[in-house]
Amino acid sequence: MTTTIPKVRKSAPKSDTPSRVRRGGGVMSSTGLYIATGVAALLFLIPFYILVRNALSTDAEITGETWKFFPTDIQWGNISELFADETVPFAQTLWNSAVVATLHTVGVLLVCSLAGYGLARIPYKHANKVFYAVLGTLMVPTAVTFVPSFVLVSSLGWVDTYRGLIIPGLFSGFTCFLFRQYFLGFPKELEEAARMDGLGYWGAYWRVVVPNSLNFFAAMATITFIAGWNAFLWPLVIGQDPSSWTVQVALSSYMTNQTVVFHMIFMATAISILPLVFVFLFLQRWLVQGIAQTGIKG
Repeated sequence: MTTTIPKVRKSAPKSDTPSRVRRGGGVMSSTGLYIATGVAALLFLIPFYILVRNALSTDAEITGETWKFFPTDIQWGNISELFADETVPFAQTLWNSAVVATLHTVGVLLVCSLAGYGLARIPYKHANKVFYAVLGTLMVPTAVTFVPSFVLVSSLGWVDTYRGLIIPGLFSGFTCFLFRQYFLGFPKELEEAARMDGLGYWGAYWRVVVPNSLNFFAAMATITFIAGWNAFLWPLVIGQDPSSWTVQVALSSYMTNQTVVFHMIFMATAISILPLVFVFLFLQRWLVQGIAQTGIKG
């Protein structure tokens, strides 16, 4: 009796062509992404290059017909000339902007976070009406409330003071809306545990909600600080004396109907944006995370 041994078919070797194609496609897509990112970064840095280049040049080189990549003679003296100008106390304007932007940021975060937490967590029958009223303030043009606000501030004697520059802008309907959206998604279990320990709404907000929401607070602080630093129209009207000017008002003083001092404008602008660059570089990741946590989808 003979036994037949079945033949074992050898499977054909698997082709690695698809994996190579995928690998090649991945390399090509990554290379294209790096190239696109590099081009975008270059385009983003061009204005900063022009700003620094003109800040260290003379007016003749700035307005000349021929363009030079670097100035022939770097004018480091433009810095000392800027701070030595007696008509525009630039150092004082930097200090004023820092104080106004910082206090404005702290005040807006406190007022708007409390308002947003109340609208999101404290139950009462008129909560929706109040929320709609807050949203309604976003539809009112700033020009409508500008004159009444100035009359009120002037009657209180707050012209040329920090109070007049800061207090009228302590509430922001948009920031309140963002805080409400964030607190609606905040875990209720943490607040319920705090209430079981005997804390009320204020205790839960201050001891539980705020410590667990620092990323979002940092994002809102970044946005608010940049807005406060760049404010121009309201500080221009309230800060009538040069000693109470902010840096944005000081920049406008170098460009009048009669004269335009180009090197001073560029040097002042280059120095004035440094705080914003540092704030954005250190807080940019919280800025992206905070906006993502508001529940707003693009």
